[in-house]
Amino acid sequence: MIETRRRAALWSLLPCVAMAAAPAQAAEEVQPPPHTEEATAAAPYRLRIEAPDDLADLLGTFLDLARFRTDPALAEATEAEVRRLIAATPAQARSLLETRGYFNPTIRIDREEGQPPLIRIEVDPGERTRVSRTTLEVQGEIVERAEAGHARDQALLQEIQDGWRLREGRPFSQDQWSAEKTELLGRLRRDGYPAASWAGTAAEVDAPRNTVRLFVVADSGPLFRFGPVRIEGLSKQREEAVSHQLTFGPGDRYTEKQVLDLQERLQRSGLFESASVLVDPNPASAQAAPVTIAVREAPLQDLTLGIGYSDVARERGTIEHLHRRPLGLNWVAKHKLEVGRDQRSLSSEWTSHPKADQYRNLLAFAGERFSSDRSAPTDSYRLRVGRTQDTERIDRLYYGEYTTAIVTTDLGRQRASALTANYEWIWRHVDDVLLPTRGIAASAQLGAGHARSDAGQGPFSRVYGRLSGYLPLGRWYASARIEGGEVFTPNNVEVPDTLRFRAGGDDSVRGYPSRSIGPQEGGETVGGNVLATASLELARPLGAGRLRSWWGAVFVDAGDATHHWSAFDAKLGWGLGLRWRSPVGPLKVDAAYGEATKRWRLHLSVGIAY
Repeated sequence: MIETRRRAALWSLLPCVAMAAAPAQAAEEVQPPPHTEEATAAAPYRLRIEAPDDLADLLGTFLDLARFRTDPALAEATEAEVRRLIAATPAQARSLLETRGYFNPTIRIDREEGQPPLIRIEVDPGERTRVSRTTLEVQGEIVERAEAGHARDQALLQEIQDGWRLREGRPFSQDQWSAEKTELLGRLRRDGYPAASWAGTAAEVDAPRNTVRLFVVADSGPLFRFGPVRIEGLSKQREEAVSHQLTFGPGDRYTEKQVLDLQERLQRSGLFESASVLVDPNPASAQAAPVTIAVREAPLQDLTLGIGYSDVARERGTIEHLHRRPLGLNWVAKHKLEVGRDQRSLSSEWTSHPKADQYRNLLAFAGERFSSDRSAPTDSYRLRVGRTQDTERIDRLYYGEYTTAIVTTDLGRQRASALTANYEWIWRHVDDVLLPTRGIAASAQLGAGHARSDAGQGPFSRVYGRLSGYLPLGRWYASARIEGGEVFTPNNVEVPDTLRFRAGGDDSVRGYPSRSIGPQEGGETVGGNVLATASLELARPLGAGRLRSWWGAVFVDAGDATHHWSAFDAKLGWGLGLRWRSPVGPLKVDAAYGEATKRWRLHLSVGIAY
């Protein structure tokens, strides 16, 4: 069986061609790892390798003379053992250099007496071998289909030809040769031909001329099509929890992407702890290859208790209960109670298991009280009915909502309610959803409805957008964000405060408490009709090895929320931060200074907000 799982490409490299993270300098003495310093101090000899940087690193990593030098067992090595290592070095060095395409090197070894003696290896690699000719052929059913006019197979053959990089005149190395062959077969196996194999490969080296001729003949095997699907591992969930997430059917052309996407959807559904999709690679059943979906179900219920701190609620405690089939229905119910110093909330959200079109139905209720030193106490209630759709790059949410908010200031209690139709959209084109370093992401919210308050009633609309970008700059990584929004209302219409905008906090303007930036009424901060914020951050790893997951950052944020653009006055915040790039997203600790408040503030957050 072929098990197709999403994973990083693993090339079939020879162990001797691996490169260290930082190349050694020419004529630089090879230093042992820090943890072997004590053994090195008692080593029977010193070693110096004089060669081009990348080759010095290669030899210093894999030569026995270099590796055994740090072995504590050699502290008492005899002279005969050291001579044996020296005698074996030229042949070992030649073999290592050949993997990089150097077949005519000059290698000299000198020994200078001392305490301990110094062994010097001088390497002149000579001219690097280059490709003089490449013969690349693909045979099998893919050729027959291409000749019959099937555009997809014609394009795949052209992609294979165009993608081969070891062409005439290019430097040859064993790792590149292995990588190119792996990629060629991978192209075939990913798009319809999982049984593709080699009919023959050869690299004929002409050492005196420093040239190599390459011969590659791949056999695509038959075109595979999906056949009957068998689901294993279900006991708590119905078969529809899996079958509704299929995007292919019997007779459809096999592609690895469809299989991997199915696995990802099953795991993202929250119903399963693991999922794998297996396709039978037997060429005899290629026209209807059996598919086995094996899942391990998550428990029907989860109860989570937690205590923590957030910029919104400050110190807080949470109780969360999740049921994956409440009342025997094909729904997921999540109930959450959160009690914090500044925020108390109760929510209940019901979402159906994924439908055949990848949508889920949604029913949710939430109640919240928010009150802080810098913000007016706000009680809000929300009832929402809609549909969601989560895909690889785009998330969509359509819903109708009834909202009520009560704001208490020195001027009294202001109550407003609204009935709205809404659409929310998130698009991501990043290298990593959890830990992005390159790409862009955008989100938008559109809403329209009818609002009622003591001041009057009438129609209104609301728009909001956010754009984030990520870009590596050498050893630095830049990220930027802009966001803006506006509520459009007639003069006598007041919308609920929760539909208005405030700024400040972890994902807004750091250096200010969460939701503390906004217009003032009765000495308290309330929501505004317009919002605009921007942020720029530069970060870099603090070191190598384990420290590579720890980053330092500098940042500057600015923004404001007001009733009218004419009153907009951007508040500035800047500071330093520490990042831990954990498997579930970045853990961020920021010390930010608010220019308007003249105070420093500590911010803690986890994850990326899109």
